[in-house]
Amino acid sequence: MRDNYFVQYLPLLLHFLVAFAVAAGMVTLSTILGYRRPSKLKSQAYECGITPTGDTRGRFSVKFYLVGMLFILFDVEAVFMYPWAVVLRDLKMFGFWEMFVYIAIFLVGFFYVWKKGVLDWNARASAERGRV
Repeated sequence: MRDNYFVQYLPLLLHFLVAFAVAAGMVTLSTILGYRRPSKLKSQAYECGITPTGDTRGRFSVKFYLVGMLFILFDVEAVFMYPWAVVLRDLKMFGFWEMFVYIAIFLVGFFYVWKKGVLDWNARASAERGRV
């Protein structure tokens, strides 16, 4: 007797349909029954109990984004090291030297960024101290 392959996924489909129905029902009921009294105070931005000052569309320094990209690169480097550490015994010396080359290339890039001053957030203050 041949069973239909997709019958196995019927409980999963039913689960998704129920979850969608519950979520849609909650949003619909809160829209219909919800108590709303808009005010200027309620529509202001709220940030950790501190009254917001200045324009929210202020410009950020390029260093902010560079540090963010470097943070992602450091995380990716760490993500590659975990599986390597798990299979290091199977890879023997070849795996050790491959990771050594990987870390060396990574450190060359890190020292380049460091030398360029991307990681120095207080570059303006340290340059002013050097002039005095």
